[in-house]
Parts: sequence; structure tokens; C-alpha cells
Amino acid sequence: MYVEPEGEPLGVLLNSLPHPCRILLFVNPQSGKGQALTLYNSHIQRMLNEAGVIHKLIITERQNHARELVKDVDLSQWDALVIMSGDGLLHEVINGLLERPDWEEAVRTPLGILPGGSGNALAASVHYYSGVSQVTGEELLVSCGFLLCRGLVSHMDLVSLHLSSGQRLFSFLSLAWGFVADVDVESEKYRHAGAARFTVGTLVRLASLRIYKGKLAYLPASRGSPRSAAKALPGPPDALLPPLDQPPPSDWVLVPEEDFVLMLAMHQSHLAEDLLAAPDARLADGFIHLFYVTAGISRSALLRLFLAMEKGAHLDTNCQHLVHAKVRALRLEPGAGKGIITVDGEVVEYGPIQVEVHAGLGRVISG
Repeated sequence: MYVEPEGEPLGVLLNSLPHPCRILLFVNPQSGKGQALTLYNSHIQRMLNEAGVIHKLIITERQNHARELVKDVDLSQWDALVIMSGDGLLHEVINGLLERPDWEEAVRTPLGILPGGSGNALAASVHYYSGVSQVTGEELLVSCGFLLCRGLVSHMDLVSLHLSSGQRLFSFLSLAWGFVADVDVESEKYRHAGAARFTVGTLVRLASLRIYKGKLAYLPASRGSPRSAAKALPGPPDALLPPLDQPPPSDWVLVPEEDFVLMLAMHQSHLAEDLLAAPDARLADGFIHLFYVTAGISRSALLRLFLAMEKGAHLDTNCQHLVHAKVRALRLEPGAGKGIITVDGEVVEYGPIQVEVHAGLGRVISG
């Protein structure tokens, strides 16, 4: 189990970046509407220069480019790593840090996020936690730029995921299966529309609503004690997860239903700029916010849920098919056949998957 360093309590600001500070800034020129580099030139470059932030720009050239660079970069040369893109590039950077031999030190590197993609969920979450009014688009970018220039650093939860192939990943945002994952992937064809791609994708998927068969089990936040954890891979050992080929422990809850419309595990508040999926989530609360919707919900009721989610009011709809639980670990075993599972919006192999939260493992620039 990861043990938090003494003197760094969770849930509070840790420190501020030095002034002047040195940041390595990754920009994905293909993200969102393909305007991230233009937005950097028109907004961010001047803001950083005026704030005395020394930065080196790296334009990513391909998938996993940032992940490869982060695994080898000399982190002592930089006070923070900043990502200007969608959430996928941050997923690469976090996993690159945790694949390093010096991961325990590397994962404490402060990470900054500037929205430049379609979803921009972590940027919206950090902005939400700062207590200012919700904004989207270029207003969100500029506001996040100011938060970055202030340079306050906080803990952030990270989640360890194990796939049936034996691969291990780390997540900062979400695990999705069913309706949400399908919309995320199928709406790629509408990427030119920016954040509106998710609205279009939702309406298309609602027109041919699917049922997904599978088994779901979880460890409630109020239960659980560490088990022996073998440390075979880089990163913190998981103390709550049994091997995937063994049944869940007796203190886990087995969901009786096996017909679902969606399963969504959120680690932060926002699923997209305009989707407040877990309104009571915080950067380092130590919980996975699990939502699932069982079969039988009507198309109109599901649409009402997503419309309510824009303001974080979906839990107030009293929908009998919607279940929410705060958990520390969970396991999903999809039924036979093809399907989509996404982690931080990125597609992973389809099959059994289990996850465990590591409270406050990461660091993020929070304003």
C-alpha cells in the first residue's frame, strides 16, 4: 500500500511552485478541433511570459510520444509538467511517470492541465474545485491559465487498473463501460465539433439503446482492510485487489443485476466541460465515485439524466435505475461478445478489469 509521506496531509494545498518556475509544456496539435497550438500562441504563451514562467514547448507527434519522453526526461530540470490537450495526453504523462524506476519521486512532479481537447474533464474539475463559476471553451482555457500561473499545488487521487492480459495502467479520471464508453469512442467522427461531439454522440446512441451484460462487484468506502500485495510492477502495490482469477473477497458487494445500460467510475468531478458527473468529488478524497444504470430505463429517462448531469443534478432525479456508491475498489466482468471499455477516455482491452484508488498519489497545480 502506498504510504503518504509524513507532513503531507491529504486534501490541503501542499505548496506553491517556485518563482520563477520552469515548466515543460506538452501540446497536442491534433486535439479537439486541432486548434491547441493556435490557442497556445494566442493566449497561453503571453500569459506564461508575463507571469515569469519559463517554459519549453514540446509538440507531440504521435500517440504515446509524451509517454515515451516522460519516462526518460530529467525531471530535476523542471518544476512542473503541463499538458495542453484533451485528457488523453495527461493519461500518457501520468503512466510514463509511473513506469519510471524512480516512480516514487517522479509521481510527485506537479502536473498542470490547460484545456485544448474535446472533453477537458480534469481542467473543468480543477476549475470547479477552485470555486469559480462554470465556464467552457476559451473562457475555461484562460481561467485555467491564471490558475496555472498562481502555481498552487495539491494532492490528486490516482487509480490503479489491472486488465485480464496482466497489463497495469493508472487513471486520473474515469473508467467507463456501456453507453458512456460507446458515446466517447463513436463520437470521434464528430471531433470537428469540439465539445459538442458528445451531445451529438449521445443522441445517436440513444436512438439505438443497447443493453450490456456483465458482473459488477465493489468494495464500499466504509469497508475494507489491506491484504498482502505482491510488488511485481512499477508503481505502488495494490493492497485491496485479489487476483482477477479469484472471486471478490467476502467484504465486497456483488451487484445482483447483470443487465446494464452503463457503468461509470469517476475519480474527479467532471466527465466533460459541461458534464458534472460527481459533484461531491474532490481532488484527493480517496474515493471512486461509482455510477451504474440498470436495464429497463427508457430513452427519455436516460436523456433526462444526462441533461441533469450538466448541472450535477442527476442524483436528484430519483431515477430507480441509477445507483451511486463511493468505493475504494471495484471489478467489472463484461459478458461474452464485443464491447468498449475506456480509461480516461482511451480504449483499453475488452474483458475483466479491476481497479483500486491510491489516495493523493499524484500532484496537480490547482490554482
